Amino acid sequence: MNEGRREIVQVVFGLVGLIFLVRLFFIQVLDSRYAELADGNAILREVEYPFRGLIYDRNNKLIVYNTPEYDIQVVMKEVKNFDSARFCTVFGLTREELRMRFREMKIRKEYSQFKPTRLLNQLSNIDFARIQDYLDEFPGFYAQARTTRAYQSPSLANALGYVSEISKENLARDASGIYRQGDYVGQSGIEAFYEEQLRGKRGVRFKLRNVKGIEKGSFKNGEYDTLSTPGANLYTGIDIDLQQYGEFLMKGKAGSIVAIEPATGEILSLVSGPSYDPALLTGRNYSSNFKLISNDSLKPLFNRPLMAQYRPGSIFKIAQAMTALQEKVITPDTRIKCDRSVINCHGAHTNEDLRGAIANSCNPYFHNVLRRMLNQGVVNDPFGDTRIGLEEWNKHITSFGFGKRLGIDLPNEKDGLIPTPAYYDRAYRNRPWKFSNIYSIAIGEGENLVVPIQMANFAATIANRGFYYTPHLVKAIGEDGKPLPQYSERHYTSIDTSYFIVAVDAMEKVVREGTGQYRAKLADIVVCGKTGTVQNAPPLFDHSVFIAFAPRDNPKIAISVYVEDAGQGARAAASIASLMIEKYLLGGTKRPHIEQYVLNNKFE
Repeated sequence: MNEGRREIVQVVFGLVGLIFLVRLFFIQVLDSRYAELADGNAILREVEYPFRGLIYDRNNKLIVYNTPEYDIQVVMKEVKNFDSARFCTVFGLTREELRMRFREMKIRKEYSQFKPTRLLNQLSNIDFARIQDYLDEFPGFYAQARTTRAYQSPSLANALGYVSEISKENLARDASGIYRQGDYVGQSGIEAFYEEQLRGKRGVRFKLRNVKGIEKGSFKNGEYDTLSTPGANLYTGIDIDLQQYGEFLMKGKAGSIVAIEPATGEILSLVSGPSYDPALLTGRNYSSNFKLISNDSLKPLFNRPLMAQYRPGSIFKIAQAMTALQEKVITPDTRIKCDRSVINCHGAHTNEDLRGAIANSCNPYFHNVLRRMLNQGVVNDPFGDTRIGLEEWNKHITSFGFGKRLGIDLPNEKDGLIPTPAYYDRAYRNRPWKFSNIYSIAIGEGENLVVPIQMANFAATIANRGFYYTPHLVKAIGEDGKPLPQYSERHYTSIDTSYFIVAVDAMEKVVREGTGQYRAKLADIVVCGKTGTVQNAPPLFDHSVFIAFAPRDNPKIAISVYVEDAGQGARAAASIASLMIEKYLLGGTKRPHIEQYVLNNKFE
């Protein structure tokens, strides 16, 4: 019995041994897959980050480019005889900082002791050059090359936006699966709006290393490598010289400048004041700089051209005039007395026609005009009559692009406010209301709110005699590309084209002999403009507003300027707008005294 059991055990052991021998033969001789897996211990998988697309101005001047930076990654399984004191000396860290970095690394979701995990990030070219020769002293530590944004000048920050590491929240919301922890994404401005076009596509390289961790070339001659694809370059309509000049003029002021090419809708300049240097939101100091900028009481991150909502002031009288002509409650020759017992006014004028009322910015004239528009005797009820008139008025005013987002290629655009009957129903809690309750909207005060980009677009609409293209920054995606299709579509107002000649005549008169004559008039260019002075809470000065386009015929530039707490529109805003027009059309100003007046910031 025992002899039989012994033979069975011997046979079993023999069979097991034979199986192992056969399997070992297959593994070592016939099947190369396991040898390749073993090689994995000597192979470093390195992500190749793509170059983000470059950004140019309308004259092909480079605005945004890429500069190298480096992350330091570690494979914990490969770390041997780690000299932390030496590491701190080489990398300029304290022991506590190093411990904190390791703690933060190990709690990340993607952490594995067998895979490269980022320990230090965003070393500049200079920092990396300083530590590069010492990196082989620390087995298991590797450099990962990537790029960060760099800028040719400290201009256009609010329009460009910034790039930073994707947040955990946004990564969790990424349904595309494109992004990984540590990837950079556009967080605002052009960088965010055109993220899909700018980001490119990452690649992967597999590199061989020796026992000391030193790279010995590509694995299998790059057979498994995939190349990264760079992002598309963007060509904007921005004139960077004009942009820099606008920011120069806005120093020490709060407000905005928006300049548009009427024939295309391309934005020539988008100035938000105060602003910041975009280079501050790159590199290792991004977090600390972002905190400082975001806590600044002057709100430099607040993009005023798109996000600030103001009363429009007297520039709104042109829209009122166009609407009244369309509704046929007045003609260009209609004269209305400047009755200051009804509403206050300014300047010496008495009984103007429509062009003269615009040129002299007559408040009683437009008070009377709005009353005629809203109370046309459609129904025998002053409350119902006003409601019907306001609905028609709102339809015309919003056709200019007021009261809604225009759709500019930037995030966070606000829509402003053009009141409707439903708005006043809510405001008066469903109690009756009529013209005498809301007449201040006649002169651009009251409940009206506009955004600076809408003001510039309004000027472009008049320059085009009744239509506009949606304002946009990017005129071409790729060198031979085009803008996004929505920026090539014309938008027409509800106003007959023939009435716009009245607005053009009146705006020319404003600058030639009206409220804009002292600082907006140019010797060699016919400028058409309109001043606005927007009420502000005492003791602050009123806001200064000006819109314009030039030249009168075949206009090349339309502009809006809004300077907070700067007084009359004929002062700060008109001066800045005329200087910007000179700069764009003539290359510089012939009126250094006006430039100095603006820079002195004393608008008296």
